[in-house]
Amino acid sequence: MFVPHSHDAADSVDDALEASQLGVRAVKVSLGLLGLTALLQVVVVIISGSVALLADTVHNFSDALTAVPLWVAFVIGRRPASRRYTYGFGRIEDLAGLFIVAMIAISALVAGVESIRRFVEPLPVTNLGWVLAAGLIGFAGNELVAVYRIRVGRRIGSAALVADGVHARTDGFTSLAVVAGVIGIWLGFPLADPIVGLLISAAIVVLLIGTSRDIGRRLLDGVDPGLVDTAKRTVASVPGIDTVNDLRMRWSGHRLMVEATVSSDPTMPVGQFHELEHQAADLLRHRLPRLDTVRLTPAAHPNGSDHH
Repeated sequence: MFVPHSHDAADSVDDALEASQLGVRAVKVSLGLLGLTALLQVVVVIISGSVALLADTVHNFSDALTAVPLWVAFVIGRRPASRRYTYGFGRIEDLAGLFIVAMIAISALVAGVESIRRFVEPLPVTNLGWVLAAGLIGFAGNELVAVYRIRVGRRIGSAALVADGVHARTDGFTSLAVVAGVIGIWLGFPLADPIVGLLISAAIVVLLIGTSRDIGRRLLDGVDPGLVDTAKRTVASVPGIDTVNDLRMRWSGHRLMVEATVSSDPTMPVGQFHELEHQAADLLRHRLPRLDTVRLTPAAHPNGSDHH
């Protein structure tokens, strides 16, 4: 309903350069939209003194700033592998994800501290109509950015970009909380503003936990077990491969790498075994999105025989 995406393998992007270009474009668009949204909200914060809107604005600014390391990551990730970085630079996207987690944590801290301070030192909130309008603008801007980031992130397989999209979506709903705070003040409950500020802080913490888990899994080479099962079945279906003894997968940025140890006829020539590897790679590219490299290794046989 909120995150349009497709499971059709034909919709996947297999070219790394094109994927990186899509990522850079998504980052540029979201940076512009969120920057404009946050600037509009800053003006209203100054004229209204709403701490709830301040919390929302801080979060929007942090979300806009996370676009910068993502931009750098997509650009550097295009570089070819070197003698030092033999797997390439795809992992820099996950480092950008760590920066995103840090920005989320800082925004939660700032929003929480300011809300608690407003409980101790209450100040009247003025220009409530503008505050309400700013909350609605914040929701609309963040939701547009969230849909765009998540769609592109899932298309190119970038966990960092998807995480940033989820971050923007949560920002959008916290903006609606600002609207709820305005309604509370109109109904004669002035503490609604700092209470909403604290609720926004709590929502950011919940987001922080989920995003940290996703980025941490990538850094630890975690993949969806369903992808592993699909890869095993696909490799095992190649004529000439008897069994798949072991299969490992990892993400490098938004690209998947597959390594498998397989059993086959020990008298099979090396050239014919490489043909099996090519067949397996072709089948996997139809079953798995964003596949990069496939490496098959023949299993050692008890009699010590090997491919010739």
